[in-house]
Amino acid sequence: MKKTDRELGMDRSITRRDFLQGTAVTGLAAAIPGGLTMAAGTAAASNSYAPTRTGLRGSHPGSFEMAHALRDGLKISDSTALDERYDLVIVGGGISGLAAAHYYRERFGEDARILILENHDDFGGHARRNEFHQGGAMRLSMGGTHNLETWQFSRRVKKLIHELGIDARQVRKDMEFAYGFGAKNGSAVWFDEETYGENRLVTNYTLEGWTPGTPYDCIDEFPISEQAREELNTLFGSTDNVLPDKSEAELYELLSSISYPDFLRRYAGLSDEAIQIFDTSQHGAWGVQLRALSAAEGLYSGLPGLHILGMAGEIEERDYPVAMFGDGNATVVRLLVTKLIPAVAPGTNAENVAVATFDYSKLDVPETPVRLRLQSTVLNARNTENGVAVTYANHGELLTVTAKHCVMACYHSILPYLCPDFPAEQKEAQHYQVKIPLVLVNVLLKSSAALDELGVNGVDCPGRLFRSVFMYKGFKSGGYDFPMADTGPVPLILWGTLAPPDDAVTAKDQFRASRQRMLEMTLEDYEREVRTVLDGMLGPAGFDVQEDILAITINRWPHGYSYEYMELWDETFEEGKAPHNIASQPLGNITIANSDAAASAYTHTAIDEAYRAVSELSV
Repeated sequence: MKKTDRELGMDRSITRRDFLQGTAVTGLAAAIPGGLTMAAGTAAASNSYAPTRTGLRGSHPGSFEMAHALRDGLKISDSTALDERYDLVIVGGGISGLAAAHYYRERFGEDARILILENHDDFGGHARRNEFHQGGAMRLSMGGTHNLETWQFSRRVKKLIHELGIDARQVRKDMEFAYGFGAKNGSAVWFDEETYGENRLVTNYTLEGWTPGTPYDCIDEFPISEQAREELNTLFGSTDNVLPDKSEAELYELLSSISYPDFLRRYAGLSDEAIQIFDTSQHGAWGVQLRALSAAEGLYSGLPGLHILGMAGEIEERDYPVAMFGDGNATVVRLLVTKLIPAVAPGTNAENVAVATFDYSKLDVPETPVRLRLQSTVLNARNTENGVAVTYANHGELLTVTAKHCVMACYHSILPYLCPDFPAEQKEAQHYQVKIPLVLVNVLLKSSAALDELGVNGVDCPGRLFRSVFMYKGFKSGGYDFPMADTGPVPLILWGTLAPPDDAVTAKDQFRASRQRMLEMTLEDYEREVRTVLDGMLGPAGFDVQEDILAITINRWPHGYSYEYMELWDETFEEGKAPHNIASQPLGNITIANSDAAASAYTHTAIDEAYRAVSELSV
């Protein structure tokens, strides 16, 4: 029976605390045409240390309204010209923007004056740190970007990571965390009552990343129809090649031209009920329902089916040997910030960065060569006779600064509005890349007791808003030590995109619909989902939904992962002439960084693109 909000604990003080820290919005009179009001969260007044703020974070209230107004036709008129002249203005304080500042100082000298403008109330872009103290000892969690794919690093990325003092190999060696895998009872899947008629947790869930010889008897415990269970058992028990007459080239042509669900229907005999088990499985990776994914993309993402194509030998146990920190890639961000502005956290290095407290009042000090200005939404950048003029909104004021150079380290689709002088072809290319929306919800639990009782570290939830749920512990780096054996307060992450309506078929339509849903949901909507899931999943193991939740932080990223080309929706572009290549061309003294410029959603590509953007600037 569905519980009331009161029974779920929605009336508990956490809701009021989170409201004050993350979602209340105050109108500030803005010196903007038409009397437009700029929204600003009250978080700064209630809690001045951004990493500890809870409630709606990520793209929080106050960080995106001005950009949306610009998109919707806001005209920029008079602004106040500040008596500030820089060598470089960087738009965006994420990893690419911070790396651009580093590379600019390498190329033009450490005395170069740099201003970094960031629209959020914290730096790092998607590499955001969530820090909890509600349970006593500090607990860290990631708020966005979280992996170092070291095997893909270029020479220059390796050099920067080394200069920051990061020993990625040691970080990897000391990391116990494994996204919920390796628990006593293996991976698990939870079927919820609202979707499947009953709440049932099934352990030893083996179907995703399944390898021949691995048991699949978990299927018999699924609360689905007998026919759907039979279909799944037949698929995993089959050893026949269903397309024996296809050459390798013909097979790939077929698999890249049909959706993964169509492949399962046509060649694996699965009905929609059986397919639904996997439908949200790529929410944290590709960010789509499976109908937007080609069969080839689905199969090589670890979804089942290669074994019925005579390719059982190509199925390997999935190993993704990333290096990760207790706060995700916020560790990289914090080390970059202290390298650029040492006064923010004197004495900080890779050995103590996780436990260092940063003094945000030192981010924007006139005497320092590098300044980082938060809550500053750039609205216009244009070339001038003497360099570049950049206009931005900050606490209701329109301000303009000038510089010799400008690096746009923000996502491509906003660039046509910020820089109207881009050629039409370039604007079209910038609009082409629709970013993938993502949400990472961090829930601080009083303890890991319920999950320990169940013998699981992570759970898939195919019927709920978030596919993946996992504990975030097992880290030892930067002075932070939170082993898997610690049974005390623990962050639990709910991760993925939000399912779009059924009529959103193409990848871009799904991204746009998911983004709209993400922005329309209130804090209460997210909290209700969290409490409903944890109550149904963990309640039988003694979890008290009213008492055992200490804090909730919703990191919503309506513009999350960079767009990566997909087989069903994108043509094969000529080398160097893909939309991201055209979109990232320099315009006078303005160059473009960020992972969009590589059409690749990774930290190392953001760094590489920062290097390229700086190298394109004239001396």
